[in-house]
Amino acid sequence: MMGVGKSTVGRFLSKKLKMRFIDLDKIIEKKASMKIKNIFEQKGEKYFRNLERKIGVKYLKKNNSIVALGGGAFLDTHIRKVVLKNCVSFWLDLKAEDAIIRSKNLRKRPLLNKLNLKNAYRNIYEKRKKVYNLADFRINCAKITKFELTEKIINIYEKKIT
Repeated sequence: MMGVGKSTVGRFLSKKLKMRFIDLDKIIEKKASMKIKNIFEQKGEKYFRNLERKIGVKYLKKNNSIVALGGGAFLDTHIRKVVLKNCVSFWLDLKAEDAIIRSKNLRKRPLLNKLNLKNAYRNIYEKRKKVYNLADFRINCAKITKFELTEKIINIYEKKIT
């Protein structure tokens, strides 16, 4: 989900594991020469999702990489198949209230630019959690620091690949 710390934790993981870090949203913004919010406003969500699929699949097939997908990317069946076949996937789970407290920029996200941020976040979460649950591992991020989360993921990852 948005605001759970995918990019922050991904950067920590890449340094600890000496892997390349790929923030899919940042790559999309660079390729489109505009912010995701502007892509949604000017070209629409469907355009964004197609771009996300095209770029995401390419980067998900790279070796020695930590990839932070956007919150909606795993919902795409094609992206999800590539992730589940080629990657070790983690669902960083966080309740709406905690995500809102953690992230000061949630209102800037195109799907959360609503009057009632908490309800909008909860609605998106409820729609997505069944698909997110298909990830290899689910980690509750509520009472854990980004450093503890990084170590937890490394421990799980190292057991999985050995």
